[in-house]
Amino acid sequence: MLPEPEITLEKGYLDQLETHELHHHSPSNGKSGGLRLVFSMISALLRAARPAFLRWPSGRKAKLRRTAYLDGLRGFAALMVYCLHHELWAHESMKADKKLESAWGYEGNYYLACFHFVRTFFSGGHYAVTTFFVISGYVLSLKPIGLMNSGQYDKLLDNISSAMFRRWLRLWIPIIFVTFGIVIMWHVFGVQANAGAWKPEKTLRAGLWTWYVDIKNYTWIFSTGGKPWFDYNPHIWSIPVEAKGSVAIYTTLLALAKCSRKARMWCQVALMWYMIYVADGAHFAMFIAGMFICEVDYIAAENGLPEWITDLKEWKTVFFHCLLAVSMFLGGVPSYDRDIVVLRESPGWYLLSFLKPQAVFDYKWFFLFWAASSLVITIPRIGWLKRFFETGFCQYLGRISYMFYLLHGPIMWSLGDRIYASVGWTREAQAMLFQGWTHRMEVPQIGPFGMELNFYVPHLILFPFTLWMAEMGTILIDDNAVKFCAWLYKQTIDRPSDRPRAQVSPQD
Repeated sequence: MLPEPEITLEKGYLDQLETHELHHHSPSNGKSGGLRLVFSMISALLRAARPAFLRWPSGRKAKLRRTAYLDGLRGFAALMVYCLHHELWAHESMKADKKLESAWGYEGNYYLACFHFVRTFFSGGHYAVTTFFVISGYVLSLKPIGLMNSGQYDKLLDNISSAMFRRWLRLWIPIIFVTFGIVIMWHVFGVQANAGAWKPEKTLRAGLWTWYVDIKNYTWIFSTGGKPWFDYNPHIWSIPVEAKGSVAIYTTLLALAKCSRKARMWCQVALMWYMIYVADGAHFAMFIAGMFICEVDYIAAENGLPEWITDLKEWKTVFFHCLLAVSMFLGGVPSYDRDIVVLRESPGWYLLSFLKPQAVFDYKWFFLFWAASSLVITIPRIGWLKRFFETGFCQYLGRISYMFYLLHGPIMWSLGDRIYASVGWTREAQAMLFQGWTHRMEVPQIGPFGMELNFYVPHLILFPFTLWMAEMGTILIDDNAVKFCAWLYKQTIDRPSDRPRAQVSPQD
């Protein structure tokens, strides 16, 4: 069987809008859409009051799609981003960014958290984000490629038209809500998030104006200047890349729509080569890599792989386990400094450093391109690994992954900052802003660097609270943003009943 042709990356679970059904909706459905949205939000609020991880299992096991492992992978990758940011934030006074993001043994430092493969779970945030990009390329291409293969070009146009219409809104509506909430937290409730990293305006009006100016500039994805991050939530730097990568995917799909499969794949290889070895576009190459892997999976599902590959079937297990090891090693590329000399001085990276193309400015993205691409192509071919990402835990993380990604930072900067200060992790900004919190309930700082007892204790509160907030955000904001985008697109559909009747020309 072919891979499931319907999946939405952003939500982490199936809710794809069938574009060919949009042409058959009744006008009354559009008029009542707003009212249904209000009732949906009220119902969601009641459901969100009790987090899913505290509910008793229903006993029924939902049937997973063939691509469910991608949902789980996305959720687990979001967890790796959470781990990296908390490690760096709590250990800031100890220069954790240099220690954790440098190679094991660099400058004589041998921290267990930096050891090869182990480092993925402590500083694997960049590895995780590039995995997001490859997954995006895969899932955004999945249905269009299926339609190309079956020659359904009318439906292909419907699909891409719908997807492009909704994409910008779908990505940015949740961010608008979250960052607006950060402004309100300070000016209405007096709670500052991202303490010390940005200074709130003196009045709510000034704060809202600054927020508006920043967000309207930041959401223009074709900007060639300005700051590469958003002060209210610097972690969302990857979202403009997602938006640009989506445009790259959709335009590539349109450009290659009438090509043969073989020609399509050669063009994708050429694009990846150009984006890595000619232009500094490794991020975009990751999206195209996802598209290429999707093509390979379609061919494999049809038993159409070349004979020389099928002849190696008995070596499949060994090969893909080795590829997984390569992926994890490359995913741990030192990322503290962009200077290639630093990479060459890092144990285990001297020879690999000479592989960096001249076009790539920041060497880590080159190695992470190969790491993330290898990971995505490997998982469905290693049984135990695929089953792990299909577990309930990973599927739950996938379900809430987008809001988990957006909210973990503000929670860390507000509640987390205070809890860290109370157990002994202090920074200059904390000492000034949270004087009543510092050292209130000291916990022994025992354990290896990055694994201290007083680092893990706060997560008995922070992790479940972040999950709960992410779940509430998913139900109240993310789900309704997706529904709103679908509803809005429906209102714009050209229906035969709306078209003016053909008029006879006076010359006739």
